[in-house]
Amino acid sequence: MAKKKISETTVKIRKLLAAKKIIIGFERTVKSLRTGKLSVVFLSANCDDKKIKNIDKYAMLADVEVKKLRLPSDELGVVCKKPFSISVLGVLKGK
Repeated sequence: MAKKKISETTVKIRKLLAAKKIIIGFERTVKSLRTGKLSVVFLSANCDDKKIKNIDKYAMLADVEVKKLRLPSDELGVVCKKPFSISVLGVLKGK
């Protein structure tokens, strides 16, 4: 049995989760983008085009980087240790 290599991004997301610096979900992420509370947004590989367009618009206005992950939403949910799929993650700005 070969071990699956954990990506650098996955490790980073887990560290941010432990530090409680992650916002999970499209609506909460958009709200935080509009209020200028985010530094980066992660999108799953199979994120809906409508959501991507919306996130891109607000991220451009807030000057926030948007990163498209290789993970599908169900695997992103597993990385975040949640029993559901996650298509959008927002990272809160450092204080």
